[in-house]
Amino acid sequence: MARMARFIGTAVVGIALTGCVSQEKYNALKLDRDGLAEQLAKAQADASSARAEADSFKNQLGLLGQNSGGLQGLVTNLQNQNTTLQAQLDELNRRYAEAMNRPAGGVSALPPQLTNELSAFAAANPDLVDFDAARGIVKFKSDVTFASGDATVTPKAKEAIGRFASILNSPSASGYELMVAGHTDNTRVVNPNTVRAGHLDNWYLSAHRAITVSKELFAHSVSLQRVAVVGYADQRPTASNSSPSGQQQNRRVEVLILPTTVHAGPAPVASGSPRNSAIKSKPMNKDSASVKTDNTPVLNK
Repeated sequence: MARMARFIGTAVVGIALTGCVSQEKYNALKLDRDGLAEQLAKAQADASSARAEADSFKNQLGLLGQNSGGLQGLVTNLQNQNTTLQAQLDELNRRYAEAMNRPAGGVSALPPQLTNELSAFAAANPDLVDFDAARGIVKFKSDVTFASGDATVTPKAKEAIGRFASILNSPSASGYELMVAGHTDNTRVVNPNTVRAGHLDNWYLSAHRAITVSKELFAHSVSLQRVAVVGYADQRPTASNSSPSGQQQNRRVEVLILPTTVHAGPAPVASGSPRNSAIKSKPMNKDSASVKTDNTPVLNK
């Protein structure tokens, strides 16, 4: 920039020393001088901007250096939270597997009085509920509990869940922990209305349905400290997804009555194992009623 300024000055002096010049030459020199002046001004502005940017970066580096301890603390805190959540999830999965591994048709997992009450409840609602006494699991059939592609409990299911809650709050069951597990078949969520409602895929749908059933239990005075909620999507099927009847069995919300006493703190909310995107042939659309070969309608998710 200094060299450019000297050149402009030299050009002016040169004109003065040479005396008279043609108007055309004078105009050309003047244009050159004006162009060089503009370049000089731009170079000065760029230099000023570069210095300001360098000062800004320098200040940011200084602040990062000052706050590095605080940032590291935040990172450590998040890592600890993730470790805690993973431990809670592992414990939920362990307890779910433990309940499911009890032999079907074996000795009841629950006391006789509670088993009798739950058996009578299931017998009074055969289209809505199944009760697995050997594992202590009450299964709500999703096709009746919810509208297709939705997580809102139907009025009939809401009434039944209220009666179920009264059993869970009775002296024979009030000391047990509960796990509410949502399940789907392996058909993908494709209906735009279902996606807009927040059920982006089977993981969301299974978790949202489990949460909805849990909230109904809470509304009937079941303690939050007793309940854990999980969504397993299609990862825990009870039947093959290769047939409509198998898919229907897999669409369910289970309430596991765990033969353990209630912990002091609230149970966590978690999701299941890593997703599996495999899709079986001829899947049912979970977002609308399908039709079997005998033309009888089959409800789905």
